[in-house]
Amino acid sequence: MSMRDLYQQVILDHARAPHGRGLREPDVESRSGESHQVNPVCGDEVTLRLVVDQQNGEDRIAALSWEGQGCSISQASLSVMTELVTGRTLAEADQIAGLFRDLMDSRGKGLTESETDQLGDAAAFVGVSVFPARIKCALLGWAALRDSSLKAVFAPERTS
Repeated sequence: MSMRDLYQQVILDHARAPHGRGLREPDVESRSGESHQVNPVCGDEVTLRLVVDQQNGEDRIAALSWEGQGCSISQASLSVMTELVTGRTLAEADQIAGLFRDLMDSRGKGLTESETDQLGDAAAFVGVSVFPARIKCALLGWAALRDSSLKAVFAPERTS
């Protein structure tokens, strides 16, 4: 099996059995953010909900859930993103999101080995980066992550 076939299989596996699918209600005490994003070119859309908590003085993604529809690329990208950022600090998630955007800007050239390792399954999207129309599909969930992160950070503390 070639590397290209392996990458395609990773994307198909995530599209068939996506991680994080199904919006979950946040706890009353949680800070959360929600974002709805649409790709008007192809009709892909997602609503993403993020729950943030404080651990050791840092905002950390406690939970991420989403509901959406679209092509296998957008759905798989959301699934991979969910795996990569859940449990991480917002700063770490933002750094990973930046690497993913760099991968999409690479036009198929990829990233350094170290950067590729940090992306895990998201590195499989290197082949998508040669198709400008598909890059937006892959980035849809990542745009929702950024938007919902900002909303969660600036959300007032909730109390019962």
